[in-house]
Amino acid sequence: MEQSYHEQLIEQRRHLHQYPEVGWTEFETTWFITQRLQKWGYKVYLGHQVIDKDSIRGRNENWVKEAIDRAKAHQVPEDFLLKTDELTGCVGVLDTGREGPVIALRFDIDALPVQETDAPEHFPNQMGFRSKRDGFMHACGHDCHTSIGLTVARWVADHQDQLRGKIKIVFQPAEEGSRGARTIAASGLVDDADYFFASHIGMQAKYGEVILDPYGFLCGSKFDVTFIGRSAHLGADPHKGRNALAAACSATLQLLGIARHGEGMSRVNVGTMHAGRARNAIPDCASIEIDVRGETMAINDYMCEQARNIFEGCAKSYSVGLKVVDQGTVCDLQNDHELVELLKRCAQKVQAIKTIRTRSDFGGSEDAAILARHVQSKGGKSAFFVVGANHLAGHHQPEFDVNEEALDVGFEMYTNILKEICLMS
Repeated sequence: MEQSYHEQLIEQRRHLHQYPEVGWTEFETTWFITQRLQKWGYKVYLGHQVIDKDSIRGRNENWVKEAIDRAKAHQVPEDFLLKTDELTGCVGVLDTGREGPVIALRFDIDALPVQETDAPEHFPNQMGFRSKRDGFMHACGHDCHTSIGLTVARWVADHQDQLRGKIKIVFQPAEEGSRGARTIAASGLVDDADYFFASHIGMQAKYGEVILDPYGFLCGSKFDVTFIGRSAHLGADPHKGRNALAAACSATLQLLGIARHGEGMSRVNVGTMHAGRARNAIPDCASIEIDVRGETMAINDYMCEQARNIFEGCAKSYSVGLKVVDQGTVCDLQNDHELVELLKRCAQKVQAIKTIRTRSDFGGSEDAAILARHVQSKGGKSAFFVVGANHLAGHHQPEFDVNEEALDVGFEMYTNILKEICLMS
């Protein structure tokens, strides 16, 4: 007997939680998703059909090669890996064969470079499904998102005789760092979408709550900056050196001192710094990772311009070379009012939802905004919502976990959306 939707939600989530893969390395995850979609009769798009390679940012080729080797070792078929073109993520499409709208649903699939806690009270430790990869875990709920998406996909297949139109279920790689959505948008796979929906589990909403129209999606840009100097011995030849570390330190202090914008929220952070070889050698290379954000694209552009001026000024001041790699930009998002009302009707039908909140400050960036705005630019309508969940620790923390009942709420929200839009009258 086929398992219930609830059992499927839990089984998939716990499997995925054990095998976390960071952005652009999600080959085992993509294989897991693809097998199930094909079983349910979906046409599955992979590789260059899904990802526009020219739009890729923040891809570590060494990690990609290691992930492919790991996938082979874990029995992922080589013919499947060839079909991926070394690109992760997939889109499952089910055409009901009846005239109707095209609806796209997006679920992110990547994990984070976070070491999962060893605390015995941590639920994945108690139940035996903690991460099997040291240094990596699903610390933001994307394992839950993927499981919801797959279970919705099965529901669509089970009810396709009652539905009209075409359903596209997007399993997006590399959400963390705002890298994956732009590549799917550029591929053209959602150009024909009449409706686009995406969501996040947890965040600022507790279990039993849903937020239908979050605001405050920060625009953001990420840069990897390398200062290239010249090494020299501290005692014998200090005058021959060009101190890349000094340039990086100066840039860090100046970046944190960028004047904040008076017309809205702005943020800047230098998250990492790596430099030097020995205590008695002038550092010839230093790298920093930068994240800037703004309440609007205009404010974000202002922050980026100020940051670039500092990079270039510090490089010139210390007579060092400069390499700046743009690792991705994310935009803000405005839900279409019509879909907010639709989401309200959907939420009212979910028994577990006790509190429906319309407006709430999201307070962060979300890669789905790029796909949402892309669909809107083509004449479609988009909405993003938050499914409440209880979590003792915040997102991206080693102790992160959510109560699994929240997955059922997410599943019901999406099936209600499909009933509202695609159900035959």
